[in-house]
This record gives sequence, C-alpha cells and structure tokens, in this order.
Amino acid sequence: QVQLVESGGGLVQAGGSLRLSCAASGRPFSRYDMGWFRQAPGKEREFVSAIDWIGGRRYYADSVKGRFTISRDNAKNTQYLQMNSLKPEDTAVYFCAAEGALVVDPFAATSYGVWGQGTQVTVSS
Repeated sequence: QVQLVESGGGLVQAGGSLRLSCAASGRPFSRYDMGWFRQAPGKEREFVSAIDWIGGRRYYADSVKGRFTISRDNAKNTQYLQMNSLKPEDTAVYFCAAEGALVVDPFAATSYGVWGQGTQVTVSS
C-alpha cells in the first residue's frame, strides 16, 4: 500500500500561513482519496479536509472553510494543505490520510486505511 510522509509544519503567529505537504510512495497515488485530520492535546482526532482521487471534490470542516485549501498533484505524488489566517485553535498535530477503496464518508477517520506520522502545527497568539 501507499506510504505517507507529512512535512511543512512549524510555529507561526496568528494570522500567518503554512503549507503542509504529504508525499506518497508505494502504490499509485492517483487512485487514492486523500484527507487531512488533526489532533490537539487531550482531544480526539478531527476532520480538516479531504479530496477525491481526481481532485474534483473537496471537503472542509466548517472551522477551516475559507481559510484552508486542499489540493493534490498526482504527477508529484503529493497532496497539500494551504493554511491561511491561522488561529491559535488550529494548533495540533496534522495527519495525512489515504484510502484506495471507495470512501463513503470522507469526513470520518475510519474511512482511511493509511496514515502518515503527523506534523506539528503551532499557532501563537
């Protein structure tokens, strides 16, 4: 199956921007639906955004809509999450997720079978 490695996290001031990348290797990336989830200390993992395998459908959590943009470049086997107007409440470990089978519910973590190791995003006030 595909392996995922996230990068691009870091420390940023409120109002700033970061772009997360998720590089895939192994199986053909272009056939995988992809997602981003995040987990803050003491909280459950939550949905952030998702994109289907051809990039035609994109989904966002209400909390990030209008600020975050998901995209993918199948030629580079990479998906991205552009995060603008960051807020302290966006602080979390961000995980990349992939699923090669039919994804019925792109908002559910259980829909994805492959996960990256996570990258820390910290937004200071």
